[in-house]
Amino acid sequence: MTTTGRPQLRRGRGSEAREGRRGSPMVRLRFGFVLIAMVLSLFGARLVQLQGIDPKSYAQMAAAEGVVDLTLPAARGDILDRNGVPLAASVTGKMVVADPLMTAADAPEIATILSSELGLDYFKALESLREEGSRFEYLDRRVPATKAEGVIDKLKQAGYQGVTTHEDPVRNYPAGEVAANLVGFMGTDEPLGGFERTFDAQLSGTDGRARYTQGRGGYRVPLAENSITEAMDGQPLQTTLDQDLQWFVTKALAQTVEDYRAKSGAAIVMDSRTGEVLALADVPTFDANSPQESPEEDLGSRALSEPFEPGSVEKVLTVASLVDAGKVTARTKIKIPSSLARQDRTINDWFDHDIIKLTMAGVIAKSSNIGTVLAADQFSPAELTGYLSKFGLGEPTGVGVRGETRGILTPGEVMTSQTKDRVAFGQSLSVNALQMTAAVNTVANGGVRVSPSLIRGRATTDDGTEVGTEVATRARVVSKRAARQTAQMMERVVDPEVGVAPRAQVPGYRVAGKTGTAQRVDGDCGCYDGSFSLSFGGFAPADDPRFTVYVVIHAPEVDGGGGSVAGPVFSRIMGYALSRYGVPPTGTKPSRLPVEW
Repeated sequence: MTTTGRPQLRRGRGSEAREGRRGSPMVRLRFGFVLIAMVLSLFGARLVQLQGIDPKSYAQMAAAEGVVDLTLPAARGDILDRNGVPLAASVTGKMVVADPLMTAADAPEIATILSSELGLDYFKALESLREEGSRFEYLDRRVPATKAEGVIDKLKQAGYQGVTTHEDPVRNYPAGEVAANLVGFMGTDEPLGGFERTFDAQLSGTDGRARYTQGRGGYRVPLAENSITEAMDGQPLQTTLDQDLQWFVTKALAQTVEDYRAKSGAAIVMDSRTGEVLALADVPTFDANSPQESPEEDLGSRALSEPFEPGSVEKVLTVASLVDAGKVTARTKIKIPSSLARQDRTINDWFDHDIIKLTMAGVIAKSSNIGTVLAADQFSPAELTGYLSKFGLGEPTGVGVRGETRGILTPGEVMTSQTKDRVAFGQSLSVNALQMTAAVNTVANGGVRVSPSLIRGRATTDDGTEVGTEVATRARVVSKRAARQTAQMMERVVDPEVGVAPRAQVPGYRVAGKTGTAQRVDGDCGCYDGSFSLSFGGFAPADDPRFTVYVVIHAPEVDGGGGSVAGPVFSRIMGYALSRYGVPPTGTKPSRLPVEW
């Protein structure tokens, strides 16, 4: 017993054993450190083995699992109209790929489905599906997403595995044939025409890359190779085109080509002040979504690539030059014989007449070849071609369209007087439609030629040339006085009392214009083939020009002239453009310059 009277508690053997099993905290901590060190040693030894002792053998093992090297396509930049409406855009698409390790056994059945659903070549698909040693094979590219996923679903329902999809943007042209002649089109992996090709560096961007190890079940192997370089999307390209106006111009032109059973036609609308091309239509054209369905000769812009003789529209340039040089005025009197003998050729007018007395304005209103030649006698060949060169003839416009023709303008120093006579009224030289539009627009713009533009801002073509509204040039060709007098003479062309093209009038507006009828040259023989190019070029309002429109119809099978064939479609296009942009009539009276004396 104790002296305190409190019982003494004794620790028995059982409690000592329990304390021994628990151990002290320091013992447990040391044991944990040892365990962690052992695990880290194992990982370290494995790392040394992988990276130092035998890296090649383990790389080969990883390759056996299947290293996939996948392109991550960049989204192509949109091609836009002047208002930001897409003319070409990238939409969701898929690439269809196969893992031959999983598809080889069922390759014939899978190839049959792919051939039926995607239109693939059966034997090429079969080869890809059986590619020995490969874990990744492309089967198809740029497939619309819904179509691609539908094929995958069909394969899965049939019990086939190993065919999958990855992102792969598809090029889409929302307006189909509208502006296709300029926008161009894409192949599977490369641009094949138009702006798509010319400005590919800006539009294409830079593809990315994904590289990873794929296991036998098609899954990505954890902790194996897995690297991604993201794609850099392309930059947009904004054009000067107005999609709605382009659509209207294309439809109006197509109707005329059909009605007159013509070979082709072109029509252009230009902002008279800036030189911006608001519409440039070619017929026939093509659907950029399915270019393979159209003939190769239709997959471009004839308005820029096809040269032709301009005919009497060129008289406007000759007369404006003569007025500028002080050789004639609108009221200059010219006595015109029934025919004009020159060297070994006789020059005639398109209409029969005895001796008539016309003013210079009358020569333009009646479109007299003889009168134009007599007036141009005051020019040497060099003087005439000097002016025509300043109007832009003989040189490409350089708007950024591949294959543009420069046309033909014989240098003045080697031009014969006979050739000069014909050039004065629009023969023995050739132009493209945009060249002629810009030349007529020089008169509309007060005698200052502004280089035409199809691109807003600034862009660089595939040959390194900078184009666009920011680099457009302006140069005076004739005086403001000469341009104004010429415009007043052109107004008489559409006057129903004296002119040859009353059907080119636009109700409520003053219109200045000029007809053209020229024989067409056969490229094979270098001779006239008996067909004609009929044209009309002009601007409105005549006393405050806002738009210049040029229309040419090639090789119609129905009789007519520039005034009766091209004049009416000019009127429709000009009327629509003036209305769309809210241009009011000037309210002034049209020119009444005398045409006879």
